[in-house]
Amino acid sequence: MCERLAELRSAAACLLARFDPTLVAADDLPRIIRDAGALEKMMATLSSLAAARLAEVGHSRDAARHLAQATGTSLGEAARSIEAAHSALVQPEVQEAAQIGVLSRDQLFIVAGAAGINPAATARLLELARTGSVQELADEAGRARAAGRGADARRQAIKDRRYLRTWADAEGACNLRARGLPEELAKVVAAVKPFADRAFEAARKEGRREAPEAYAFDGLVGLADAGGGDKVRTEVLIRVDHAALVRGYAVDGEICDAPGAGALTPQAVLDVIDSGDPVLKALITKGKDVLTVAHLGRRPNAHQQTALDWMFPTCAAEHCSTRAAYLQTDHRIEWSKTHVTVLDLLDRLCGYDHYLKTHESWQLVEGRGKRAFVSPADPRHPRNAGQSGGGGPGEGARPEDRPGEQKQG
Repeated sequence: MCERLAELRSAAACLLARFDPTLVAADDLPRIIRDAGALEKMMATLSSLAAARLAEVGHSRDAARHLAQATGTSLGEAARSIEAAHSALVQPEVQEAAQIGVLSRDQLFIVAGAAGINPAATARLLELARTGSVQELADEAGRARAAGRGADARRQAIKDRRYLRTWADAEGACNLRARGLPEELAKVVAAVKPFADRAFEAARKEGRREAPEAYAFDGLVGLADAGGGDKVRTEVLIRVDHAALVRGYAVDGEICDAPGAGALTPQAVLDVIDSGDPVLKALITKGKDVLTVAHLGRRPNAHQQTALDWMFPTCAAEHCSTRAAYLQTDHRIEWSKTHVTVLDLLDRLCGYDHYLKTHESWQLVEGRGKRAFVSPADPRHPRNAGQSGGGGPGEGARPEDRPGEQKQG
């Protein structure tokens, strides 16, 4: 085994030494990226499994140190990878997906942890690992962990291990990290948003364009500067299936969360409702039938906007995890042609993908909710419907950011 791995390393070094991306046809680059990415994931799994075995035979500290040094990660990240590898060893489906290059280290940790608590969610999580972003996978894993009657104990464990930490990095920048109950941090995020919106508007007037995270930081500073004296209306959206609310706990596949913050329990939702908290906006799926609402304005009305927040907590394009706060409403058929706003004909896209749709004719494939976002050359593009041929794994790949164009999220 060691000799074959050494040969593979030598062959990879020779391949990389001869690789010149300027000599590769553009159509072949997506396949190279895909294959190289799968190999990277496979090797990450192999090293994590080896480190897990080293820890099993009594060298736990050495295992984390060896893995951290070999992969250029921190001891904490190495220990997390070893924990995920241990979990995968008793989950055949998860281990197989990792071994064939489906799961990265981060994805393996997310899936293995949630599948260990809720095995019924394994297939769903593995499918999302193939099609979604890491953040979307983490959100779904949170829901899988929260499903069932054991959620209250897990919530108490989260509360017991809550924290707010600051530290300086190698560049001298101050970093901040917080961990706690989703509904509590959702209030913090909601309080920051109006100040972040102000920062965005100021930047737009000055002709500046920065990432949403930069405006979010400015919003946090603005909230601190206000010191509680600047009263700004904030809202926290909580999504909960009616059946889960009545039952008192969510079963696998039901939704009960604060988008962008994490999974909740129905009891936590009831507690917030009972408190009369003015920032809460709860959407219960058995409530108003928003899917039939249409009006003559260009922008969605309040009921439609709430439904869009439910359906699109992130950008509608697969692999894009830009949050709802930074999404733009898109009419599938131009409003200038219909002069009506119907929920069934609306999607939510981040600014970058909206630009691609408007100026480069990219489109979401037919369907609803999260789905592939493809170029006009892709056979799945709506205007190519009915033509023969299927899109290969690399077709419709998202282009590299152009100068002056920044991916939001």
